[in-house]
Amino acid sequence: MTSTLPVDKSEARVRQMFGEIAGRYDLMNHVLSGGTDVYWRWRTVRAVAPSGAAPILDVCTGTGDLALAYWKAGRGQVAIEATDFTPEMLRLAETKRDRQFGKQIAGGAASLNFTEADTQALPFEDDRFQIVSVAFGLRNVTDTERGLCEMVRVCQPGGRVAVLEFSMPTNPLFGWVYRNYFKYVLPRIGQLFAKNRQSAYNYLPESVSQFPYGQALADKMQACGLSSVTFTPLTFGIATLYVGRKQESGNRSQQAGREETV
Repeated sequence: MTSTLPVDKSEARVRQMFGEIAGRYDLMNHVLSGGTDVYWRWRTVRAVAPSGAAPILDVCTGTGDLALAYWKAGRGQVAIEATDFTPEMLRLAETKRDRQFGKQIAGGAASLNFTEADTQALPFEDDRFQIVSVAFGLRNVTDTERGLCEMVRVCQPGGRVAVLEFSMPTNPLFGWVYRNYFKYVLPRIGQLFAKNRQSAYNYLPESVSQFPYGQALADKMQACGLSSVTFTPLTFGIATLYVGRKQESGNRSQQAGREETV
């Protein structure tokens, strides 16, 4: 499944596209993944769990599901910052936060803030967060390396960067079935239930097919200053979880490798 032309990931197009589908974004994610997206985020929070009181940042947060999962995992003791450059998505995220945890936060629990910001220029100081995460958003950043390097910049030395992203299955038979579903069936279902002028559900398979995955993405993370980068394919390789640790001063050893398929 390849495209002859590079997919248009300009900031204006991506912002408009996700703004148009914001109202049905969660429903479509759950329907089109068969609910597996919930499991993938659970695996991410379990694999890269909060440790200590330092805050956590979730970028390209969309409607906030991973940020909400991290707030819950921190038991209201760890502050969460979440960013996205689509205001329509952030409004939905704030509604979910207030519905799920509003009373606890008002009662003195840790904050969960949603801020409009571009991942390529994060509005935070260096070395602030124990974890910087992104779920299914990195491939939408116009400059992947710039976005990754910003995530690393605001992560504490010794802290972790977690990237949950779609990938392509390597099993020949399953891969063939999945690629045909992804290319021909998913866009029609998505456009039917979440009509938009930017062909968002055609963009999805195009952006995934052109985005690096496996060792290629691990290498980019390593080049941005992360060490001990691992990647774990999930659900036959439909998604992959990448985890790297920001190097501490004086520690320059780097390695990247693959973990078990789950």
